[in-house]
Amino acid sequence: MISSLPLLPPFLPLLIGAIAAIVLRGHLRSAIMLLTPIWGALQLTAMEPGLYWTMEFMGYTLEPVRVDKLSMLFGYLFHLAALIAVIYALHLKDTLQHVSGLSYAASAVGAVFAGDLLTLFVFWELLAFTSVFLIWARRTDRAYGAGMRYILIKVLSGVLLLAGAIILIKQTGSARFAEIGLGHEGMMNLGAWLIFIAFGIKCAFPFVHNWLTDAYPEATPTGTIFLASFTTKVAVYALARGFPGTELLVWIGIVMACFPIFYAVIENDFRRVLAYSMINQIGFMVVGVGIGTSLALNGAVAHAFNDVIFKGLLMMTMGAVLHMTGRINGSELGGLYKSMPKTTILCIVGAASISAFPLFSGFVSKSMIMSAAIAEGYDIVWLLLLFAAAGVFHHAGIKIPYFAFFAHDSGIRTTEPPKNMLLAMGIAATICVLIGTFPAHTVYALLPWEATYQPYDITHVLTQLQLLFFSAMAFVWLNLRHLYPPELPSTNLDADWLYRKWAPSFVVPIYAAISGTINKLEVRAKGAIKQLIDHSYDKEKGQPKGYFAQLWPTETMVFWVALLLVGILILYYI
Repeated sequence: MISSLPLLPPFLPLLIGAIAAIVLRGHLRSAIMLLTPIWGALQLTAMEPGLYWTMEFMGYTLEPVRVDKLSMLFGYLFHLAALIAVIYALHLKDTLQHVSGLSYAASAVGAVFAGDLLTLFVFWELLAFTSVFLIWARRTDRAYGAGMRYILIKVLSGVLLLAGAIILIKQTGSARFAEIGLGHEGMMNLGAWLIFIAFGIKCAFPFVHNWLTDAYPEATPTGTIFLASFTTKVAVYALARGFPGTELLVWIGIVMACFPIFYAVIENDFRRVLAYSMINQIGFMVVGVGIGTSLALNGAVAHAFNDVIFKGLLMMTMGAVLHMTGRINGSELGGLYKSMPKTTILCIVGAASISAFPLFSGFVSKSMIMSAAIAEGYDIVWLLLLFAAAGVFHHAGIKIPYFAFFAHDSGIRTTEPPKNMLLAMGIAATICVLIGTFPAHTVYALLPWEATYQPYDITHVLTQLQLLFFSAMAFVWLNLRHLYPPELPSTNLDADWLYRKWAPSFVVPIYAAISGTINKLEVRAKGAIKQLIDHSYDKEKGQPKGYFAQLWPTETMVFWVALLLVGILILYYI
């Protein structure tokens, strides 16, 4: 049956689903939306490794679809994530979210199968264009502002990618997207760095990460599930494809893994806590890509696979809380286990997975990266990753379930979310347990590089259990001593202080001074023109006078008319 299906580009089934969502309504639309991710996954099973639909463009060979083990892993992941997100969103009647979500997923699939830099650029920009509507779909002023900042950063990333791609294509004579690396000479070096920075922006590197913590919490509850699944994972894929073994990534990844912990612990908005947690988890992946061994790269892409599922599960539970209560701040929640017991259990499964409890998915991938760090002599990196692992247990493994569902009783009494939301969360939770229990038959079977690894040896298990035990004891002690940061209404700034505080205090006075100078010049110019008119026209006689009252040749009048037109345009635009 599978072989009889028409062979289409991998992104096309999801795109067809998005187009169908525009024109269809009701149960038919829901059925088509559910079938398209399944259809797309079946398409992948029928595709053999190789290049498809190659073409010539301006003297260069384009490879729109390249199938290999790396692209296939992300292809299966994105179709699975799209299916779970669609199920979660079935209760909605919002066409904008349905169309944006599926077209966003299609763009992500297109990006990971792109075999050349120009095709990658097209889908890179489509990722930005389609995803921003999931933020604006919330239809609030905060969402609009966050969406505008989000799209500006994403366009910047695309411009850098295009500039770097053009340089590399010109220098190498090939548009193929393969390993790029850093350390070239001349223009090649510039092109490689531009692409590296473009990937880094979408990967939420330090100082260019605030688009994530700013925009994701402002999206709709269902939109955040799509957002958490695709953009950053496409960037991790791109780094694994283009810059494996680049040591700079090890240190960038360490910073990413560590600094979000401090902000997540003090953050009040639980979806923003998870946004910081996402950067923390991406840091582990970036470290793995930077180490560059088969074990490390397998760990990076396996953790990307697992993160989409367990982070999506946590985002779904918080989305369910927001959907049912209208609240998402820790200071306003508590005691929800009484009226949302199923959501509570599903949240705990997600928390155990992200915290890397044995028998849950995070354990079987995070330990690969840490083992690779030890094997390659990165002892300090291993210690910092250990600290980061303890930190994520604090803010995502304990803080979110505890303050949302337990802690003090907020008095909120509600019901469980719609059945489709519970089903989506149940599927994600089941996958977390299956991967954690049977890694060799699930995510390990999809890994692109040859490497043997056994996560369940006595050293790995005891080390992780000790880490989790002492982290839990530290949380309990800090909480009992009232030293743990309380959940308070607040707005916390990190690198966005530069454009939220510093830039306005610096730029606004300069803009005011320039604007004032222009206004003065405009007043003077208008006064000079008025004087010129007064001297050129006799109001009593009602006729021109003086120099400008003379008869002029046609070409001279054309000159003066053109000059006046230029002056009027200048005054108009300033």
